Amino acid sequence: MKASPLLCPSAVCAEGAQLIGIVNKEGTVDLLADPLPVTSDFVEAAFEGRAPEQRFRFANTCAKNGCQQWNGKGCSISDMVADFIRAEEIELHLPACGIRKDCRWYHQHGATACAGCHLVITDNAAQPA
Repeated sequence: MKASPLLCPSAVCAEGAQLIGIVNKEGTVDLLADPLPVTSDFVEAAFEGRAPEQRFRFANTCAKNGCQQWNGKGCSISDMVADFIRAEEIELHLPACGIRKDCRWYHQHGATACAGCHLVITDNAAQPA
């Protein structure tokens, strides 16, 4: 039995992706216990207004070398999240997550990555400082 490909929990909004979270008014992500499929209708509606990645979190197949965050060994975003959690000595808390078993970040850093996952906004370029 072939293993499922690992998923990037910080993918862009595209048909075939999975909606895994919603950015709340505090600027963190409320993760969904069960991901929702992203359809073409959702993509069309999501691109009205701010970039969807500023409002939602998506998962899709990890692109590895095809991604600018890939450092040759793993995801650099997962590394940064895990380093932050360790440095701040944040309590490890595993929120409900519908992709954990296939998540690149979880496979790379375990519960440490999960503890900081809700802090990551995929596209924050247009966010006020």
